[in-house]
Order: sequence, then structure tokens, then C-alpha cells
Amino acid sequence: MVAALAAVAVAGCGSDDEGSSGSASSSGGQSSGTIKIGFLSDCEGAFGSFFEPTASGANLALIRYAGAQPAGDKPTDGVTGAKIAGKDVEIVSYGCADDTADKAIEETRRMMEQEGADILVGPLSGDEGIAVANYAKDRPDKTFVNGIAGAQDSTLKVQAPNFFRFHPDGAQWSAGLGDYAYNELGWKNAAIIGDDYSFPYTSLAGFVAEFCAIGGEIPKRIWAPLGEEDYSSYISQIPKDVDGLYVGIGGSGLISFIKQYEEQRGRVDTERMLGNVFWDDPLVLKEVGKSLVGGVTSAMTAADSDAPEVKSYLSDLKDAYGDEIANAGPSVFTYGYYTAMTALIKALEEAGGDVSDQSKLQAALAQTTLSGDEAPWGDVKLDDNRQAISNVFLKKIVDDKTGDGVPDVETFARVNDVDQTFNGFFSAETPAPDRNNPECQAGEAPPWVGNAESVSFGS
Repeated sequence: MVAALAAVAVAGCGSDDEGSSGSASSSGGQSSGTIKIGFLSDCEGAFGSFFEPTASGANLALIRYAGAQPAGDKPTDGVTGAKIAGKDVEIVSYGCADDTADKAIEETRRMMEQEGADILVGPLSGDEGIAVANYAKDRPDKTFVNGIAGAQDSTLKVQAPNFFRFHPDGAQWSAGLGDYAYNELGWKNAAIIGDDYSFPYTSLAGFVAEFCAIGGEIPKRIWAPLGEEDYSSYISQIPKDVDGLYVGIGGSGLISFIKQYEEQRGRVDTERMLGNVFWDDPLVLKEVGKSLVGGVTSAMTAADSDAPEVKSYLSDLKDAYGDEIANAGPSVFTYGYYTAMTALIKALEEAGGDVSDQSKLQAALAQTTLSGDEAPWGDVKLDDNRQAISNVFLKKIVDDKTGDGVPDVETFARVNDVDQTFNGFFSAETPAPDRNNPECQAGEAPPWVGNAESVSFGS
């Protein structure tokens, strides 16, 4: 399925005018009276399979809150009829990146400088997000709403006043896992392994900060190139005498890693291995989920939630794009772009659709909160760096209950209102997450350690 979706994604990339929805124009919304939005995600590289799901999330917000209709069967076919504050809305392009900063900036420049987009929604991946946030600093006349890129630096370090992120970063998504590993699984030391770039640095940083604060140790950190196909040499570096392993490999790489781990080390012992946000992604579960049954992960969505808002969100996604896309509704990739576009629509309404002076829109975005149908898995508000404070769910992968042959997810805890600083552990002055940082240090635990709220959805 991942390979098939990747093929569809590449075919739908909007990296030239022919691939765009609507006609491109060099003039922005100021002169035309139309609000012009550029969409940026990955249709190539390790995360190319998420191109259509991310587009579906952004489009669904326009369908629900701006009166749009799908323009075709594929999300990247675009939408028609969208209006915000009485103004027409045009997606100038579904821009195609490939998980690299250079390509993301190339596509951003194309949409903002050549096609006249007033606002960018995107990108998807960590290094891309840092690059776009830095670009935003040079374009105060434009507004940037992050898609799902989760590197910490994009908001905590860069601090562009016109760049907004309405979802947790990678470290926030790991909240609760260090507590679970140390106090529930009994780990006293753990190795970590991740892709060698900014998002896994951030993702694993959250685990390190929490696990070490309460007494854990990290004797080994292993980094593999993003998009690696042969993980054998990296698997051989995993110590056999540690209590556990936290895995921060994502996208198509995670599928390869799990298969090769089983070939080299035998079955995945889920009492001794945890995974980051990718572990319960619907696309990954379909490919290697049986190997991960019993494993625990965390993120901002819970696929088993029976909340009316979640059911409504998934139902509307199915009505717009069918079962396959709706099945990816709980993916953070789909959901992150949904909350990004929803927040943008809400702020544009507050600003009267005015994109001639974007300070009005940016002030509105800074004060925008999401709740109910706007954020089915929990309220979202922004901190002073325009970074989301939101809930994180701890989930266990379990045997298939629905009969579709794919393992399911059972949520067992929720960490409420996770902030980006981990109660002051991370700041603009602390070293950015990288191969060696944060250091493993005992100290004051984040306030949620020992205080995660037990939850259970359904029967």
C-alpha cells in the first residue's frame, strides 16, 4: 500500500503549473480579491506516501468551513467553490517536496514569489520546516502555517513572528513514554535509534529528557541516514545488554527497519522496544503492524477514540475521498494539515479575509484556539512562540479486532496540555536537539510524570 500511494503521490505532484489546481498568477490576493494559498507536502522521498493524505486533511477543512467541494477523486485534484469572509479561495498549487530543505524552499519560492500565494500551508518534514521558518523571517508580508513538520527549532529557535504551528512538535509527541518505560516497563537504561536529521533528533529528545530526568540512562545513540534501505550495520550497533530501545525511524524506512531487525535479531520484543509517532500510523500498521503488536507509542491522535467529533471528522473524510483516505484520518500527517487549515480559515474570518495587510491575519492566528470539531482529539492553543500546546495520547498496538487484517490501537492514557519546553527543560538558549543533545541528566521531571490520565475508548 505504501508503494502504491507513493506512486499516486508522485503522479499528483504540483511542482509545475500543469500540476496545480486552478490557474497560477504572479499577482497575490492583494490585487485580485482572491485569497491565494500554497500547499506544500512531500510527494517524493521517505514520506512521499503521505502526499494525498496530507492534501485530504487540508482540503477537508476547506470543505467543512469554507463551503468547498472536491474537484476530483484525488485530494490533489483540488477543491472548488471555497470562500472565506466572502472572498474566493484558490489553492495555487499542491507543491511537491522530497524531505530536503533545498526542495522545500524551491517549492516555497515558486508558490510565494512566482504564483503569488499569500499564505503557505506546509511543509511535512523536519528540516523542511526549519528552512521554511527561516524563509518566513525574510517575508513578513506573507503568512506561514506549518503542515506537520515536527522539528523543535522551527518555533523554539527560529521564532519567526509569521510562522505558526497548530500541532505539537516531535518532543511533545513523545511525552509520557519516558515515564512509561521507566516506571511501567522497568527500564533503567535504553538505547535510541533514529533517522539522522532534525525531526528524529527532536522526537528522541523528548524521550531522553523525560526518561533521564527520572533516573534513566542512555548509553548508546544510533543515527541512520534518512531514506536508508539497508539497516543491517545500524541494527548490529544496538547493544544487547540494555533494558530497551526507543525507535525514531520513520516513513518507508521504518518498514524496512522492522523487517530487517526480524531477519537479524528475531522477533520484535515489544516489552523492550518502543516507537515514536510513526508506529501506529495507518500506513505502517498495514505493512508491518503484526510485528509491532504489544508495542507502545504516543502522538496527538487516538484511532480508537469514540468521541463524536472524531467520528464526524472521519465520516466527512470518507464522504469526500472514500475509505482508503479515511483510513488515514487518524494519521498525524492527515490531521496536522487539517488543524493547520482549520486554524487558518478561522483566523482569516477574524481578519475579514484581508491579506493586503497580513499583520491583521498574523495577529488573529496568534490568538486562534481550536476545539470541538475544529480539533477532534483535543483543544489546541498557542504559546508565545506560536507553538501548539495540546494533548498527547499513549497507545498500545493490539491484534486486529475489526477483521480487516490490520492491527488496531488501544489508547490507555492521555497527557494533557503538553508544552514545548517540557516545563522549562527546553528553551531558546538550550542546545538544539542533535546527535548528542540533549544530554542525559537527572533532574526535575515534567509535571505529567506519574500524572497521565487513564483513558479507555469503546468496549
